[in-house]
Amino acid sequence: MSKKKKNEFLRSVKDRVETIQDMDKSKKIMAGGVIGVVALAAIIGVSMSGKSARSVVTETTVAVESSSTEVEVAAAQVMPMEKAGNEFPSLGIEVETEEPRPELLEEGVQHSYIEKVQERLMQLGFMDNDEPTNYFGEVTKAAVMIFQRQNGLAQDGIIGPSTLPLLMDDNAKHYAAKLGDVGEDVKRIQNRLYELGYLASADMITGTYDEKTQEAALKLQQVNSLSEDGKVGSETMNLLYSDEIKANTLSLGEHSEVVQNIQNRLFELGYLTTRPDGTYGKDTELAVRVFQSKNDLVVDGYLGPSTRAVILSSEAKANGLVLGDENEQVARLQSLLAKAGYLNESNATGYFGELTESALKRFQSNNGLSADGRAGAQTFAKLSSGNTNGPSRNDSSNVGKSDKKSSGGSSGGGGSYSGSVGSMISIASSKIGSPYVWGAKGSNSFDCSGFVYWVLKQMGVGQSYITSSGWRNPGRYTRISSFSDIQAGDIVVVSGHVGIAAGGGEIIDASSSRGRVKRSSMSSWWRNNFIVAWRIF
Repeated sequence: MSKKKKNEFLRSVKDRVETIQDMDKSKKIMAGGVIGVVALAAIIGVSMSGKSARSVVTETTVAVESSSTEVEVAAAQVMPMEKAGNEFPSLGIEVETEEPRPELLEEGVQHSYIEKVQERLMQLGFMDNDEPTNYFGEVTKAAVMIFQRQNGLAQDGIIGPSTLPLLMDDNAKHYAAKLGDVGEDVKRIQNRLYELGYLASADMITGTYDEKTQEAALKLQQVNSLSEDGKVGSETMNLLYSDEIKANTLSLGEHSEVVQNIQNRLFELGYLTTRPDGTYGKDTELAVRVFQSKNDLVVDGYLGPSTRAVILSSEAKANGLVLGDENEQVARLQSLLAKAGYLNESNATGYFGELTESALKRFQSNNGLSADGRAGAQTFAKLSSGNTNGPSRNDSSNVGKSDKKSSGGSSGGGGSYSGSVGSMISIASSKIGSPYVWGAKGSNSFDCSGFVYWVLKQMGVGQSYITSSGWRNPGRYTRISSFSDIQAGDIVVVSGHVGIAAGGGEIIDASSSRGRVKRSSMSSWWRNNFIVAWRIF
């Protein structure tokens, strides 16, 4: 081979290397293999001319540097293969450690690109908001199938050449259940419409978005001043589970035998603190809310079909206000104790502290009740009867004293926490690995808000079930407004999601993107989406 031809050949090799360096990372491996073959051919060709690889490289470098084109070719580094073997130049090509993105993304696949897929599904409303991961699980598959349904594609839950471009398009369709759709998401919508009184009977919960469902959605949108299209998109879906929703059920001021029967049962169970009169008033609404929270129902204060069924069933849990509770019913209890002479009126704060417990025990003891410090049906009935025994002369008047919230201690740093915080983290950690199921509240599966609810319930905290949006302002705990001030045991609220701080910069949450309860670092995603945190202990 002539010197001129050798120089031209090696210039072409250099040009190919520079082209590869400018390529996308996913293409470098394939191109690197091709250029390696080209380089090998060059060495073999040169060797056939009777010169060693090292001498050829040296001669080529000198020749190119002195040529009129002034192309700079760096002297190739030579790496000996073995003692008696040939020597090959190192081309310095970077090789990526991750495989190229698979052509088909499906359940079980793990790849960094899946984070982008999950993030996009969340943006469009097909998947609950959460920290995206690189794992394609069951929840991701279900979200993809709903996206495919909305776009008229085969619902196989696999992201391939047909699904991916539509999903990543700037004008991709947002979630909106509509006439003709079939799926579990439709069944959840129908169930909520039934609870709110917009669907007339339980047999309409079929999982198929039929004309009755469309009519119910239109009625809900009309009553709640939304755009009336009969579809359940992100705006309607968010309202379905918010405190602002207006139901199509019994309303305030309504008087009927149905209300009277419900009130009688709520009074019997210790939830209604006034005498039943058949009128649906504020006291009845409050009693319904507390009943719903104690019986694992969505807390909305409405007498929907499921709430009425549980109230009238033998499975209904009786009310029992205890130390640590904080709500309007506690304030009502304190007012009744003050009226009976056991508590100062100024202590009717709505928080059930040690002072309230002491006053309650004295009332129970003096009125022939079990002095357990728990305000149940019998205690409320006696307090409301107007025929009570007042405190004895030896009883403390509690004037000038007030209930104070107790705070469980925690040791900083390290990850080992004492008292209530340590117990809370231990309980939360015991469910790591449990599956994520939308709407589940334990004890073997959870969604994000259901997981927090279950953990607090095991801790004896009287917190009703609320969605992640409800955690923006639960109204009873210490507010933490700065992300950097989060401590172990805090409830961390981000956009559309909620978890429990585990200390050491970690979080325990029921993750839709991972498909299970997990413990992981609070990444920048949590900081960027942070809304507020609440200190329970």
